[in-house]
Amino acid sequence: MSKIILANDGIDNTGKALLENAGFTVLTDKVAQDKLVNFINENKVIALTVRSATQVRKDLIDACPDLKVIGRGGVGMDNIDVEYARGKGIEVINTPAASSHSVAELVFAHLFNAVRFLYDSNRHMPSKGHTDFEALKKKYAKGIELKGKTLGIVGFGRIGQAVAKIGLGLGMKIKAHDPFIQGAIINLDIDGVAEPIRVNIHSEPLADVLKNSDLITFHVPGGNLITANEIATMKKGVILANAARGGVIDERSLLDGLNTGHIAHACLDVFMNEPKPSEELLKHPKISLTPHIGAATEEAQERIGIELAEKLIAALQ
Repeated sequence: MSKIILANDGIDNTGKALLENAGFTVLTDKVAQDKLVNFINENKVIALTVRSATQVRKDLIDACPDLKVIGRGGVGMDNIDVEYARGKGIEVINTPAASSHSVAELVFAHLFNAVRFLYDSNRHMPSKGHTDFEALKKKYAKGIELKGKTLGIVGFGRIGQAVAKIGLGLGMKIKAHDPFIQGAIINLDIDGVAEPIRVNIHSEPLADVLKNSDLITFHVPGGNLITANEIATMKKGVILANAARGGVIDERSLLDGLNTGHIAHACLDVFMNEPKPSEELLKHPKISLTPHIGAATEEAQERIGIELAEKLIAALQ
């Protein structure tokens, strides 16, 4: 049997080394989507790993009969026809545990960005700081603290719980919603303290979380969850963050909420129509932006590579 693996969206060197030490050949050159089927078949690829860029749909699955495993470096697998592949006898794996903390830290990078206007001041200080310093100082002098605020977390799996952990450490109040998880015990590990502090957080109805939170972050696999109807139930001045999937917050409704002032700020790492997000969103003065980099830290990439390699080895040997 061939032992060739195509890591089409890349893999960390540590994970690659694990696979090579197990006797596999790992190809990491990016293959264009329209050339992928031919490449897999011509090179006798038995395992394909992807991130969010490469699509693994029914046509590719049908056209590549030698494919044994499809691996997703990350959590969400909406770019893979998972059940169809499994129905064809192909094992589909992902790395749900590896990137949780990195995504959670990015959420808070955005939230701090929003409440202290950093995303806007960093746009204007280079061009106006020399001439309009006092005016800019006055403009950005109405920030708020996260401490004491209520953070709503919609989706309380690994990432949602990692977000809760940081929020609790900052002194925030946590409200969580998840239709599949009744609650979780969050362990706060503090350097110098022998035992972690344990906080029990129960899942609440979505309507209550939306209504009673000052800031809301979303960690769900997809779906058009937040529309104008849901936004209308939120506090005036709410801050919304989405580092999960584009479209979880309807973008038109989000813009309308920002323009009326009902939403104070938005923090977005994901967008509809990636890799060509709405220009209106990208240029809006109340949105903190990153280009889908939630798991893009060196530490997370190493953890993803290791977890992916270990699961591939177990599946193929």
